[in-house]
Amino acid sequence: MRVNFFNHVNIPDANIHIPNGSPGIDAAAESRNYEKAIQDNGGIDLLIVGIGANGHIAFNEPGSPFDSRTRLVTLARETIANARRHFATEAPARDVPRTAITMGIGTILAAQRILLLASGALKAAAVKRALTGPVSESVPASALQLHPHVIAILDEAARG
Repeated sequence: MRVNFFNHVNIPDANIHIPNGSPGIDAAAESRNYEKAIQDNGGIDLLIVGIGANGHIAFNEPGSPFDSRTRLVTLARETIANARRHFATEAPARDVPRTAITMGIGTILAAQRILLLASGALKAAAVKRALTGPVSESVPASALQLHPHVIAILDEAARG
């Protein structure tokens, strides 16, 4: 997130909050602390989220409950394969994480405003299903249709 997004926008580090998914972290404690920090600070004003080619948001893979909160999840094979490009080419495939700590869909939907960012043709079908298809846990991003204040910023390729 820092390399591909935050280092390119004018957001102070103090305003960036991502769960710590470092190896060896107590995921359950980190998840509880993350949710508590959100509550202790009055909730989320603006949440920026991306979408995966399979329709996941954050790392809420297809089948994630819409009332889910921050937790450890197992990543879908497709997500793991897509993440491979973010690791050094000489790194063994086993080094690509198989799990992640993710903000849950319920946590996402509690934000005051949501900004959905998507780019590239690989995201076009997921964007269409998420924004115009039926609301379904099989397309986690479709939960965004339930929120009153979502803005989607898409490049031409992602728009389809």
